[in-house]
Amino acid sequence: MSSSDLSQLAGGIPAEHTLPKVGLLTMFRLGLFQMGLGIMSILTLGVLNRILIDVNLLAIPATLAGGVLAMYQFVAPARVWFGQRSDARPLFGYHRTGYVWLGAALFCLTSYLAVQVIWELSDSLRATGWSGATYGWVALLALAFAGYGLCISCSSTPFAALLVDVSDEDDRSKLVGIVWTMLMVGIVTGAITSASLLKGLTAETLRESINYLFTVVPAAVFGLALMALTGVEARYSRFSRRTVTVLREDRITLTSALRILTASRQTGVFFAFLLAMTVSLFMQQPILEPYGGEVFGMSVAESTRLNAFWGTGTLVGIPLAGFLIVPRLGKKRTARLGCLLVGACFGLVILAGFTAMPAVLQGAVTVLGLGFGITTNAAVSLMLDLTAAETAGTFIGAWGLAQAMSQAFATVAGGIVLDIARGVFGVPVLAYGAVFALESLGMLVAVWLLSRVDVEEFRSDTGRAVAKVLASEMDS
Repeated sequence: MSSSDLSQLAGGIPAEHTLPKVGLLTMFRLGLFQMGLGIMSILTLGVLNRILIDVNLLAIPATLAGGVLAMYQFVAPARVWFGQRSDARPLFGYHRTGYVWLGAALFCLTSYLAVQVIWELSDSLRATGWSGATYGWVALLALAFAGYGLCISCSSTPFAALLVDVSDEDDRSKLVGIVWTMLMVGIVTGAITSASLLKGLTAETLRESINYLFTVVPAAVFGLALMALTGVEARYSRFSRRTVTVLREDRITLTSALRILTASRQTGVFFAFLLAMTVSLFMQQPILEPYGGEVFGMSVAESTRLNAFWGTGTLVGIPLAGFLIVPRLGKKRTARLGCLLVGACFGLVILAGFTAMPAVLQGAVTVLGLGFGITTNAAVSLMLDLTAAETAGTFIGAWGLAQAMSQAFATVAGGIVLDIARGVFGVPVLAYGAVFALESLGMLVAVWLLSRVDVEEFRSDTGRAVAKVLASEMDS
């Protein structure tokens, strides 16, 4: 096939003017699914990690608890497979919706089953200590969270593809912005709901209360998934009309995709920035609630509510960056500002520990969320710039995988650093402070890497690689 034929094919996407555009109401309705994911993240990382680590509850070593919880992220490579599967094989008559609903049903069920394994682990620990049976339950719990992660991948990856299917370039950024905001609303809602349902929790009522929470809330989340997607794909999806995209997915092999991904050194630079930024943002994820409990004397409900303060700050930071800061400073400078703000906020979180005043911690976490929102908005904007249009799915999938693996590493690293610091310092406020200080240092590393990112160099290198690979694949 000649290069002119390739150009003609690349421009031969059928007209889509006959299909309706997604309105704001439908955008917010789609956001209900992401809202549900935000709620579930609070249940798994905001409630279960506190129960596992807290010395007054199960007292599982933070390293072990972090490793178990991170299993759902370590299976993130399955996202690529689920995405390709939803492209090629419809489920229940739909390319995306069937996978989203199946995954949602399974991750809601799996979360409840994981809780039951936790109770068995607790009983075994009390009865026999760290015996072979206890380690067996730990392994089963890790397997349960790996299954939970597969279910999340089964639903979230086709959902992200659906956002592309139902939108055009002129309204896609608006759709993604609304859906991302709804994710943060879900985190805040989950924190408030969980704190309310867990109010007055004691060791005697722990099992009954947690079982109730993991029955009612996942059921509601599955209901949100049904509401979010019903009728959307059938009415708005452009997938079947984008035949060029389908042909390209069939013809571009994994080897070719990797050639495109690695064509520019800027890909590696941005990967490194994304890694440093994400790890530095999320090392606190498994320890923030235990920090509130051990250092500030917060109850489970009160420490869970910290996520609401963080989420509120993030909800302010995302639109603040998008509408005011990025237009004035640009994406790179805004990302730099966000990283520096987050680094400073971790210092505030450390200082709050020496006051032992919950209100001070709540304020510091709110400002931390503000910095997180600014950083996230700018980083996502940069990520879209560092994406080749011809292989957008490949790049977005790669960035998503990098973020997932970084979060998994951060969850484990947070627990490891906390356990080491406990042994070194022996004082809770200093042990937790060591984790936050390391995150602050990581943000400085992220700023240095960000200074080396060059979008124009990336576009030039990747554009040449895309043209070469597509021509080669079509000729073959």
